[in-house]
Amino acid sequence: MATRLPDSEFDHRLEAVREKIREQGADAGVWFGATSIEYLTGFDHIQTERPVALAVTDERIEITVPRLEVERVEPNPRIDAVHHYFDYPGGKPIQVAVEMLSGLGAETVVADSDGAPGVMGYDGPALSKFVDVESQSWVNRMRWAKTDAEIDLIRESAKWGNLAHQYLADYTEPGAHPATVSQRASMDASRAMLDTLGDEYVPRTRGSGPAHAGYITGSQTALPHGHTANRRIEEGDVLVTGAAANVDGYHSELERTMFVGEPTDEQEHYFEVMLESQTIAIDALGPGVSLSYVDQQVWNYFEEQGVTDLAQHHVGHNIGMGGHEPPYIDRGWDDHVDDGDAEMEPGHVYTIEPGLYTDTYGYRHSDTVAVTENGTEMLTYFPRDLESNVITW
Repeated sequence: MATRLPDSEFDHRLEAVREKIREQGADAGVWFGATSIEYLTGFDHIQTERPVALAVTDERIEITVPRLEVERVEPNPRIDAVHHYFDYPGGKPIQVAVEMLSGLGAETVVADSDGAPGVMGYDGPALSKFVDVESQSWVNRMRWAKTDAEIDLIRESAKWGNLAHQYLADYTEPGAHPATVSQRASMDASRAMLDTLGDEYVPRTRGSGPAHAGYITGSQTALPHGHTANRRIEEGDVLVTGAAANVDGYHSELERTMFVGEPTDEQEHYFEVMLESQTIAIDALGPGVSLSYVDQQVWNYFEEQGVTDLAQHHVGHNIGMGGHEPPYIDRGWDDHVDDGDAEMEPGHVYTIEPGLYTDTYGYRHSDTVAVTENGTEMLTYFPRDLESNVITW
């Protein structure tokens, strides 16, 4: 039962970026992205208009934060010094970060961006106004392949996501409101997760629980990113579900197409075509396999079935700390990257979610699959077949 990353993971990550800094001949590496900062140090925060800047040198790790983050970051054992400004725009976050770099003797830096990202109205100066800056995206690339420890967390996420999904199916019936069914399933799965893990669970939420399950219903399913409709569930409804859990910042993805009562012949037909397309994709995965190839195999099948006009997105994406991460299982991936990045590698973790969307309903399963040295491992495991996804009451 894995619930948190071991310290050795951070040691390896920091040594990797320090080696890259040395190879670049720079004095320091700088990161403004919240996920990259968490990846390197374990300090998680919400990216707002208040910039956070992490600096890494051969000997030191220092960080600039707004005043309200000081007490949260100071206990972090990997960070040697914390600098802060009061707030934005009254404070001067980039100038404080530059003072931090000056104290580290860093005149040339390699940074993930030339200053903090412009989110929530932030509009500050470029870092290059004060120091020499070269760009890098090392952490983003490092996150493509997960270690065994990271996959253990995603596997744990899948376990609790599966429980939340089972509760969702159990509580679904005509007359129930999808929003309250989702809340009930999420609450009960979160309660079970927290009771089971106890102090081993690393807090990652604010108010809501760590496990979640919900769905879109009826005509909203025809929209890949539809909303939960403000109508009660009816017999004959098509549901597209989603379930996951947050385990030390890592996520999985489980989605199913379900039917409230027996499906019509047309609904069964599109379900089976969708299911076969997902099976084709899962069977095609593996180390050394071209990502474009997998998407193309599904597209070829859709062409055979005459349903390409019902497809609206590619087969899937990598997943981990982010819900969507590269690489993407997309026919255009080969043209998007260099040859060395065009193939799947051990440690990649993908959602496999080809979908079909008619004028009335949508049909999509999603499963989380890890690429291994010898093949693949299915991390999500709620049944995929039609019979298991028909809800009776």
